[in-house]
Amino acid sequence: MTPEEKLASLGYDLTEAKASHPAMNVGTIVGNLMWLSGSITPPKDGVPWKGRVGETYTVEEGYEAARLCAVAQLAAAKTMLGDLSRIKRVIKVLGLVNCAPDFTNTSGVIHGYSELLVEVLGEKGKHARSAIGVQALPQGVPVEVETIFEIE
Repeated sequence: MTPEEKLASLGYDLTEAKASHPAMNVGTIVGNLMWLSGSITPPKDGVPWKGRVGETYTVEEGYEAARLCAVAQLAAAKTMLGDLSRIKRVIKVLGLVNCAPDFTNTSGVIHGYSELLVEVLGEKGKHARSAIGVQALPQGVPVEVETIFEIE
């Protein structure tokens, strides 16, 4: 099963990714490495996410927001590569969680991102990772994630 078919079997659709500003790209490829710009939590069922984990959202809701960021990053990878099978492995993930000042379970939120990558890419989806709590993210979303991939 291809990564695209695995995503579809999980109920996710990939849409073409576009840069959020004319001065940036969806990603950059240098040699066999691809750096993707950060993806923020996309709307769920047409409703935008706005709020902080630990205040507006639970860890479980943040986990789901992180999964949606993973789908957005895979859509960006597909836009850049044309085929997710070109991903040789995921190297590094930086997960940012818009959270309450006393919130300490950022890793529990970003596990949603990591686990979706492993569901879709198998062993190639395992990676090094940072999960950082921040005071604010664009549009007030709860999660933003960026990824570095090794590609073929």
